[in-house]
Amino acid sequence: MRFRIFFLTCGLALCASATASAYPWPVKPFKEQHPIRANFGDPRTVFLNTMLTDGLQGPGTFLFHNGIDIAAPGGTPVYPVISGKVRYIDESAISVKTEGRGVFQYFHLVVKVRDGQHVVAGKTVLGTVLPVYGHVHLSEIRGGRVWNPLARGGIAPYRDHTVPQVRAINVRPAGSLLPFDSATVCGTVSLVAAADDVAPMAVPGVFAGFPLSPALITWSLARVYGITYVRDATAADFRTTMPSSRYFWSVYARGSYQNAPRFSNRQYFMPGRFLYNLASFVDTRTYPNGLYEITVRVADMRGNSSDAALQFKIENRAGSETGCSPQVPSSAP
Repeated sequence: MRFRIFFLTCGLALCASATASAYPWPVKPFKEQHPIRANFGDPRTVFLNTMLTDGLQGPGTFLFHNGIDIAAPGGTPVYPVISGKVRYIDESAISVKTEGRGVFQYFHLVVKVRDGQHVVAGKTVLGTVLPVYGHVHLSEIRGGRVWNPLARGGIAPYRDHTVPQVRAINVRPAGSLLPFDSATVCGTVSLVAAADDVAPMAVPGVFAGFPLSPALITWSLARVYGITYVRDATAADFRTTMPSSRYFWSVYARGSYQNAPRFSNRQYFMPGRFLYNLASFVDTRTYPNGLYEITVRVADMRGNSSDAALQFKIENRAGSETGCSPQVPSSAP
């Protein structure tokens, strides 16, 4: 299949202004940006089976990452971003309920405060970063919904001059992890895009260079020199909040796994693979045979974006139960 990348575009707003509603970073220096090694919406996958025993298509625990991971060495003091009252979540995590700004959660700490204690932004040490984690996880809850801390009015300063990329676009037989062998497709298919972003600041340690999820992924489908069937449909949108975890495999496509993924009792320190469902089931027999193009656009929280496209040919066989010739399966394991 022919895959091409369009020119890169950049949003007008490259960085967040420090508005009155914004809050500082939870580690010193508070008014300077720190490395982020996991984005809001990143996949969190724990597969029960091994990688070599159908783990990628098997059962497990699959969640959207509900905050940002701020890289910091073990022992780094962590402070509340807004003052409030402490509630224990567990032995290494606490929440701070604020007056009028919702709830903030801090994970992976050696906790230093008491349950029910009033804590002061930038003054009270909530705890120190557990060395085994090398980061503090920050979640923000607004109006009872988890919220992206990088959204406007969130953590500041936050600047991002990197550009997310579409790595591949594939048409796969429905239920398969593998794309069609050629640019000609038939039967019931799924449309999948591989995409990721780069951390705005270099991340230290074993997570250096690992990918992050884009904040927004949209796609279009058109017949070449003809009608547009789908225009700017949203595949994933993590700019404010996120879907319920029950929709994980509606947003991410099978074949995805997180950074440093776990399969059964083994963890692999390798970059993740982020695949997004553009459309899980498309019956190509509902479209005329001919040449089509999928266009995918990805953007980050500051409007940096890029586009890519894939052309493919729909060629269904009249009279075939599946639409495909016998030698071309309509689905594969």
